[in-house]
Amino acid sequence: MRAVTQQPDSLTTALAAHIRQTIAAEGGWIGFDRFMALALYTPGLGYYANDSAKFGAMPESGSDFVTAPELTPLFGQTLARQVEQALTETGTSEVWEFGAGSGALALQLLDALGDRVARYTIVDLSGSLRARQQARLAQHAHKLRWVDTLPERIEGVVVGNEVLDAMPVQLLARHGGQAQGVWHERGVVAQEDGSFAWADRPTALRPPVDIEGPQDYLTEIHAQGEGFIRMLADRLTRGAAFLLDYGFGESEYYHPQRHMGTVMCHQGHLADGDPLVAVGRKDITAHVNFTAMALAAQEAGMEVLGYTTQAHFLINCGLLPKMEQLPQAERATAAKLIMEHEMGELFKVLALGAGSAWEPMGFVQGDRSHRL
Repeated sequence: MRAVTQQPDSLTTALAAHIRQTIAAEGGWIGFDRFMALALYTPGLGYYANDSAKFGAMPESGSDFVTAPELTPLFGQTLARQVEQALTETGTSEVWEFGAGSGALALQLLDALGDRVARYTIVDLSGSLRARQQARLAQHAHKLRWVDTLPERIEGVVVGNEVLDAMPVQLLARHGGQAQGVWHERGVVAQEDGSFAWADRPTALRPPVDIEGPQDYLTEIHAQGEGFIRMLADRLTRGAAFLLDYGFGESEYYHPQRHMGTVMCHQGHLADGDPLVAVGRKDITAHVNFTAMALAAQEAGMEVLGYTTQAHFLINCGLLPKMEQLPQAERATAAKLIMEHEMGELFKVLALGAGSAWEPMGFVQGDRSHRL
């Protein structure tokens, strides 16, 4: 087989051809969740499986977006206080990180936690990212391991920063308003010129709540994200999980005014709403329905230990004294973690526990669990 070079046009052409073949093999239509999975995770071609830069603070680096650990090391250093408490409360010594990205968060946690962590396990499907992580974390190699799948039983503290938003979602479109209630699943077809287009099919699927109003309505449901939570609950026999991501509780997620859905793409630090073009060259995400994640956890036997904004969480964990020690420019950058119009309000933290309930420090003020 001829090797595919990792140039954008070549990559996009090869991935688009692969997706078109999949569409044809599945009868000419695939759901958006299937399209999103192919666009992000096709081996060697999908966005998270190819060699593009992805993570970085500036577009000049060739990156597409910045996450909190790339923004400032204070993010991981502050999260480490919560992880250390969780390790102590649960009597465990291992950290499991899902979707470790560039390895920045792992490095910050390992540096801060020191001997408190006996082993640090990274669960990541991307071979190219794994190579970058191994290089970045070389000084901690004796504690590290990478796995593709989870063992039957795990113990420890799980961390997932911006993991749930990259899990494929199903798109539901309502035509004709609440009165008619005609719901369709939005999928993707291939056109004669090779491009992709939207195509809706009637479906029995529904959002978890009724949505008022006469307007057409587009939204997402999160079967894969909920499945991930149930899998985690099934395997985590002792420990806790901290999931940080952008999203809302159910009432806000399915608000009548949020009628265009939340699917968004990121490329070159610019955002757009068209996932059907430049496949493989840009990230595709959807906001997280944290109510759905919390309910999936509870139904699978886990405790919801807390839910709050990233701002409240980091302040509770001691971010402000750390910021005061920084030079002004670095302090201004770190402030983006908690500013309302930056990451502070849109990003949330959900804490789940396996075993006896306890109160994590990140939720002592501003816990919003009652609003889920």
